[in-house]
Amino acid sequence: MSTMEERLLRAVDAIHCATVFEDCVDQLAILGRIMPASFEFRPDAQEIVRSEIDQLVDGQQQLENKFQSALETKAALNSKTKNSAKLRAASEGVNTIGGDLKNSTHVFGRSLRQNPLTTDNIQKIQDDRGFVEVVMTSTMAELAQNRSFETLVKAVRAAKQRKASLQMTIQKEEDGRKRVKQLQKQIQDVKVEKESELQQRNEMISHLKDQLQEMKAKSNMEGKYIKKCAEVAVAQTQKRCMLSEKELKDEAEKLTNKIDEENRANAEIESYLRAHVSDLTKKQEYWMEKFEKDKDAKQHELDVLKASKANDLARLQELTKLYKEYEQVVVEDRIEKEKVRRKEEQEGIELRACIKLQAWWRGVMVRKGFGAFAKKKKGKKGKGKKGKGKKKK
Repeated sequence: MSTMEERLLRAVDAIHCATVFEDCVDQLAILGRIMPASFEFRPDAQEIVRSEIDQLVDGQQQLENKFQSALETKAALNSKTKNSAKLRAASEGVNTIGGDLKNSTHVFGRSLRQNPLTTDNIQKIQDDRGFVEVVMTSTMAELAQNRSFETLVKAVRAAKQRKASLQMTIQKEEDGRKRVKQLQKQIQDVKVEKESELQQRNEMISHLKDQLQEMKAKSNMEGKYIKKCAEVAVAQTQKRCMLSEKELKDEAEKLTNKIDEENRANAEIESYLRAHVSDLTKKQEYWMEKFEKDKDAKQHELDVLKASKANDLARLQELTKLYKEYEQVVVEDRIEKEKVRRKEEQEGIELRACIKLQAWWRGVMVRKGFGAFAKKKKGKKGKGKKGKGKKKK
């Protein structure tokens, strides 16, 4: 009830709306009477189609220009500013214009696919006009009686549902067509694949048959060849066996003769070795006796050398001790001489220093007139002359 009360109009508004609807109904009725069944045979049909296409193209170009300018504005903002609000607004503007451009492109394509000159389009327009005329007439009557427009709302909802169901049916049909095309393509691919596989298998069968024939011919030839080879090999083996037997007999005779020769050589070598062993035994006894004698002589020489070495070692130790004593005496003598030399040098230095000091003091006494070098008084001339004479001496 609250919804119905909200949709009720005031009497004045209901009359105004009814008047508008009545005007629309009259215009739709007039339009239905004056519209032809088709534009196909009218002389200005091409001009009508051209004007509609020009309008669609102009609208499409305007949207494309808007979209291009929006993209340029967005790119300029991205390069010049980092304000997120401006960037978001620019992105939203681009998305909005892009959606409008997409819808316009869809409408443009659908308009180009349809021919406005055919009878089907005119009939659809007449059906839509009749539907709108009936809905407006019912709404006008409802406004005049109840001051509401529930009929219009229901009609719009029904039209939306029909449109949605139609769109769903169209979408299902398109999906079905795509699926059918896809399945047909798959079937075609499978068919091509199977045909190719079948062709390959046929080629393989023919190739295997050829190989089988070749193998049969080859096996026959190989059998004959092997048989001949076996016969020849048997004959060769028999001949080789005969030759080997003859060679072995000859070799046996040679070995017998060689054994006799070896026996004789062995007997002669044995007698020679026995004689040689007796000689070597005698030589061994001689050399053993000589070895003992030489060993005793060398041992005596070694003892003599050891005694001589001990004497030399004792003598060396005595000489070493004596050398150390002499060396100590020499070192002490050198130290004493060095002390005397240093003492003499020190005394010479002190003497020279004393002489220099005395000479300096005499010079000071002479210059200052100290002691014996004091200046005489003027009244005593004789003494002064006498002193001068002494100085001259």
